[in-house]
Amino acid sequence: MVEIRGETAPGYEPVRAAFERNFRDFGELGAAVALYVHGRKVVDLWGGDARPEVAGRPAPAEAWTADTAQALRSVTKGCTAAVALLLAQRGLLDLDAPVAEYWPEFKAAGKERIPVRWLLSHRAGLPALDTPLRVADVLAWEPAVAAVAAQAPAWEPGSAHGYHPYTFGWLVGEVVRRVSGRTVGRFFAEEIAQPLGLDLWIGLPAGLAPRVGRLVDLPAPQAAVGQGPSGLRLRPKPSVVAAYQDPTSLTARAFGAVEPRLDLNDPAAQAAEIPGANGIGTARSVARFYAALIGAAEGQGAVPGQLPPALFTPGTLAEAMGPASDGPDRVLIVNSRFGHGYFRHSSTSPMTSPAAFGHPGRGGSLGFADPELGLGFGYVTCGMQPGVTGDIRSRSLLAAVRSCLRAA
Repeated sequence: MVEIRGETAPGYEPVRAAFERNFRDFGELGAAVALYVHGRKVVDLWGGDARPEVAGRPAPAEAWTADTAQALRSVTKGCTAAVALLLAQRGLLDLDAPVAEYWPEFKAAGKERIPVRWLLSHRAGLPALDTPLRVADVLAWEPAVAAVAAQAPAWEPGSAHGYHPYTFGWLVGEVVRRVSGRTVGRFFAEEIAQPLGLDLWIGLPAGLAPRVGRLVDLPAPQAAVGQGPSGLRLRPKPSVVAAYQDPTSLTARAFGAVEPRLDLNDPAAQAAEIPGANGIGTARSVARFYAALIGAAEGQGAVPGQLPPALFTPGTLAEAMGPASDGPDRVLIVNSRFGHGYFRHSSTSPMTSPAAFGHPGRGGSLGFADPELGLGFGYVTCGMQPGVTGDIRSRSLLAAVRSCLRAA
């Protein structure tokens, strides 16, 4: 039996039980979960192995601790989107302006009229590249943004939407750099993470690699095959499986924009800024980040007894929530809903209520805010099960959170 450490406020014991069940029944190896409700931390749990063995790479067991951080995959996009929206909130970025107004090279291949907001809402038609990038190109930044600037859209921009797994980060990140003179990682660190006291980074600072858990690919647990919490379908549709397996499909090309696959256990990949994919942080900090977007969050960085104002004004919160895209997703091959930079609560990406917005990470991690319920939620894991928009582990935790709120 895995020892679960941390704390739960009275009334939130079902979340601990669900977290324990993830280890017992759903293949969890090492993970953490945190929850803020109206600015107060009510769940902060961790357990398991931070550096599990992988084939050909034996490693001594290392217990997950309160300070273990984890690669977040696409949870990073929520952090990147916050930077762009804060620039807009400050009047430095116009979401309706053409991208080319800030980034002249972007106008190539007929893209001169694409507005910034279509980058955030996955409507630009640029999820894949004709020639995949090498890892060295990604680590260097400039080759990656040059490639997306030169790329022709896969569909008429604005006419449809499709998830941009990697290119979202370079598209939004380069606009941020052109507007602010700072990279996304630096802006996030200086304007968000440091003031809030977050252990959350886009580009891991030197000396912190020993804190980062090891990502391990895992199959879906047998117990998760079929119907999950609330009857949610957990077995992917045949059309989705076919799209991922066909190397010529837009789906496979979008997720294969970097060849060979980026290894986020590599210290060089962790230290680089890849704002669609390589954020690193603790569940506690992901939850506090989202709590801070919609209201306030107690903890390091806040004045004792005094909660700071929300990072997002009501107008910026409305932009984050959208809706900006809703319906068939040309990359995910299921229906998806997006605000500007964030997934919205849906059957594809369930959260806690229709008001919720946030971002899952491929393999299982999840962060979101629910302004209706006053929630900030963070879940991170080292065991990457199949799936882009969450799996049985996060959804079981969410079912427990909802039960606690109903009982309150």
